Amino acid sequence: MRKKKVCIVTGSRAEWGLLSPIAGALAVRGDVELQIIATNMHLLERYGHTVDEIRRDGFRVDAEVAMESRSDSRADTAAATGSCLSGMARAFERLDPDLAVVLGDRYELLAVCSAATIMRIPIVHLHGGEISEGAIDDSIRHAVTKLSALHLTSAEVHRRRVVQMGENPDMVHNIGAVGVANALAVEPLAKSELESFLGVGIDRRTLVVTYHPVTADDRSSGELFGSLLAALERFVTSTVVFTYPNNDAHGQEIIRMIDRFVASHPERAVAFPSLGMKRYLSLLRYAGAAVGNSSSGIIEVPSMGIPTVNIGRRQEGRLSASSVIDCADDEASIADAVARALSDCCQKAAATADNPYFKPDTVSRAAELIATTPIEKLRHKRFHDVNIF
Repeated sequence: MRKKKVCIVTGSRAEWGLLSPIAGALAVRGDVELQIIATNMHLLERYGHTVDEIRRDGFRVDAEVAMESRSDSRADTAAATGSCLSGMARAFERLDPDLAVVLGDRYELLAVCSAATIMRIPIVHLHGGEISEGAIDDSIRHAVTKLSALHLTSAEVHRRRVVQMGENPDMVHNIGAVGVANALAVEPLAKSELESFLGVGIDRRTLVVTYHPVTADDRSSGELFGSLLAALERFVTSTVVFTYPNNDAHGQEIIRMIDRFVASHPERAVAFPSLGMKRYLSLLRYAGAAVGNSSSGIIEVPSMGIPTVNIGRRQEGRLSASSVIDCADDEASIADAVARALSDCCQKAAATADNPYFKPDTVSRAAELIATTPIEKLRHKRFHDVNIF
């Protein structure tokens, strides 16, 4: 019997951290030929050249599609997306996959899914139906949903929203969030080993900071991130571990500000382009709180038993656990939220908070649906009308 050729396309270290267990589950199946295409941030030295992490995980990368931009301006980001579309078309032409698997809402998915749609390659989309009103990612995610044929959502409310968008209910499955399954499955590194790698001590006052550009806001990313850095100045006993932002427009400005902060506080602040999934999840086990505006703070961090300080509008509208503290993006509001997160009462409450993104058997169910859903059912989409009037 001919194996189904399943092509996973990944553009960032965070996304690969979510997709890698599914890749592993597909790789060992006798009915699947796994293919992997790496693009965008994976191929950039300034973000850690994380395509190497994919190979270190034991996978073959079948194609690399460059997406280098002259700058991180909106215009150059859009132009780079166009070049990615061309590269994806050539990669898909050579690999000839039966399915393309994508996750989330990053702008490179517009290139990936446009190429796949034109070439009649059915798309499997994870994490559709979610809301993040403070980023252009919100519109991209919904566009990807309409280009996709098989939908693996992270919660029931998201499944219903995808159906509301006209997708066939038989092709929309709530499997839970892969990131939560990963977080619970990873055996954490020993604290001493992690501290040796980081170069700083970590404890329940440690703050793990990931802040991305707010792409749907008219204010500058530097202004917004400056308020966070000013708030962090108040927590003189807290070690701060930064992970770099993604390469959305104006991400380089945030990186420069991080580097200046670290240089000014070498005794208690460090920064990394990429920690890798195991180090990142291990760090969350030992830290006091996650701070920033990353979706990881909403989805994975609650399963690590610590609070999240979710800043500003980037994740506005997302389903979240009781351990997530939403705050405005001014210095005083951020400082108050961090102080609350580090308080004994919040630490105790977060340790037992339920995560709405958890479902059992997420990874195995994703692999099974990808491997066994007949291609014939995915090639011809019809709009599914929902009577909402």
